[in-house]
Amino acid sequence: MVMTDGQPADTSGRASPRVVLVDDQAAFRSAARTVLGMLRWEVVGEAESGEAGVDEVAATQPDVVLMDINLPGINGIEATRRIVAQRPQTRVVLLSTYAAEDLPDDAVSCGAAAYVRKDDLTPRLLRSLLEG
Repeated sequence: MVMTDGQPADTSGRASPRVVLVDDQAAFRSAARTVLGMLRWEVVGEAESGEAGVDEVAATQPDVVLMDINLPGINGIEATRRIVAQRPQTRVVLLSTYAAEDLPDDAVSCGAAAYVRKDDLTPRLLRSLLEG
């Protein structure tokens, strides 16, 4: 793998994004790690609740957070608000099984960079959303 400034690089030669996964389902986190591995993005942390996700982001300072909406404790929308307020350079992608039109109203205003249905999470989609 190519290294840039000590960090793994994606195929474009840029440093690979550092990612935190926040989802209460271990099977989904495993699937997301597989998708991120295809991109050669580095998973630097995982959490199973909104509060733990906020703490993990503070500890690891990732570039990207993949955030489930339905979580124990505070939901992903509130966790996203807190993360964006504390670390605006971190891009949060909300994830759920909901269709976009069925999202809670505050999902649009919480500061997330994007919303992706879990079934639609692919390397190509993530790259297009975040690398642009």
